[in-house]
Amino acid sequence: MKKLTILLTSMLMALTLGACSSNGGNDTPKDDGNKDTPSETGGKLVVYSPNSEGLINATIPLFEEKYNIKVELIQAGTGELIKRLQSEKDDPYADILFGGAHSQYIQNADLFENYTSKNEGLIIPDYANETGYTTSYVLDGSCLLVNTELIGDIKIEGYADLLNPELKGKIATADPASSSSAFAQLTNMLLAMGGYEDEGAWNYVKELFTNIDGKISSGSSAVYKSVADGEMVVALTYEDPAATLVRDGAPVKIVYPVEGSVYLPATTGIIKNAKNMENAQLFVDFITSKEVQDIYGTTLTNRPVLKEVEVADFMTPMDEIVRIEEDREYVNSHKDEIVEKYKDIYTSVAK
Repeated sequence: MKKLTILLTSMLMALTLGACSSNGGNDTPKDDGNKDTPSETGGKLVVYSPNSEGLINATIPLFEEKYNIKVELIQAGTGELIKRLQSEKDDPYADILFGGAHSQYIQNADLFENYTSKNEGLIIPDYANETGYTTSYVLDGSCLLVNTELIGDIKIEGYADLLNPELKGKIATADPASSSSAFAQLTNMLLAMGGYEDEGAWNYVKELFTNIDGKISSGSSAVYKSVADGEMVVALTYEDPAATLVRDGAPVKIVYPVEGSVYLPATTGIIKNAKNMENAQLFVDFITSKEVQDIYGTTLTNRPVLKEVEVADFMTPMDEIVRIEEDREYVNSHKDEIVEKYKDIYTSVAK
């Protein structure tokens, strides 16, 4: 954490010095006609975000420093923030939602304003803004997290290994009905084990939750923390916090399922009729710029969404991970059905 703080402080200083040098040492920046120059920015931006402190700290201070914009940040879970946006629809307080699953934006399309980042052409095509109002900025994949001090001789290379009777009651997961990361794990395993409508895949889900033995964690953070703290042997989690634990020296390792991992985009969207619309657009362009994407790739445990960016050594190279592509259109349109089927299964095995 100390290294990250020093790095970010250095970046802030570099940005400040860069701004001064570009103006020949004058305090007043030169107006070059671009909307994202400091002379034409300022004011405020209200950001709602479910993001981690690491991602927030790597983004908000730099944005404020570079554009002289005061950010009011309100943090909560994505579901809570969506409800707040719905209640404020006729008089929006927020200007932008920074974070959350793509599916949650699709289900609430009426809350968001169309905007395409000026960096759209640099984004990996699979994560392009096809809706007009959703911009991807980092990628996160489903994975397993194993406690290296508790695992012993138990082999865990993928989803199939989680059915081992020795792991009964020792598998951490959140509830797919309420946790976006747990739902992403559910759709990942369905796809990996045969398909969203495949009965064999759903039978796997039933066997897995039988082995989970009713031990559902209160939320996504409780899942990976329970493995790091030695309370559980393995977790169904996601790469960002798992890689953070590995980087920070916790007694854990990441297992990318041999059956395949799905990488989903974290999404941002401008709120319809936002009061600070130009600053919101500037924020979208900022987080998709190569400057910021390189910072994400080298200092955080999120994977950048641009085609060509730097990535830290502590991240497993993507070409070493078996990846499978989620049918996001199908999942978005069938989410309620998938959740209901999971609930029926969980109820049946929890008796």
